[in-house]
Amino acid sequence: MISIRQKKLVDELVKQGQFEPDILKAIFEIDRSAFVPSGLDKMAMSISALPLGSGQWISSPLTVAKMTTALNAKGADSVLEVGCGSGYQAAILSKFFRRVFTIERIEKLLIEARAVFRQLGISNINTRLDDGARGWSEFAPYDRILLSACANEIPQSLFDQLSEKNGILVAPLQHGNKQIIVRFVKNRNSIVRENVDECLFVPLKSGIEKA
Repeated sequence: MISIRQKKLVDELVKQGQFEPDILKAIFEIDRSAFVPSGLDKMAMSISALPLGSGQWISSPLTVAKMTTALNAKGADSVLEVGCGSGYQAAILSKFFRRVFTIERIEKLLIEARAVFRQLGISNINTRLDDGARGWSEFAPYDRILLSACANEIPQSLFDQLSEKNGILVAPLQHGNKQIIVRFVKNRNSIVRENVDECLFVPLKSGIEKA
């Protein structure tokens, strides 16, 4: 039953854009319903963003596919995600990276995400309760960094933790009254910026919320 529903989700993504087969395969293999609150089970395989509580949302699979594509994971070993939320994006990333590091500032959400990772048998995701703007310096530099919340600007600490050789950071940024997915490519002291697509994310916030 799940596989049929997952296939319908993938078919919907195919209608929405040109995604590489490995992206569609990852979306098919990760059961989104495991990350969705129980009352919203029937909507888990839609391409809609869904509420998680605590003012947070689980991203649309369409947005997850776009963000993952923008990271260009080929040849990369490690990725840092800022804003774990439900854990769905991190689970997708686990299909492309040997080491996934994800930070969440809301302890309740992080506890739930950890439980789902265990349930699904995903063992290459490392989690941390912290203010994501600080990054996770112990395991830096990262080949890729992904922000799963919208910022006005990228904290310098995250750029500092990005690999000096073809490091890629992807983030939703506020641009006037719009949010834009932006990709930054870092080579030594040079950082090139490229706008990818419009999006809609919750804002990046500071501090930690204990359960």
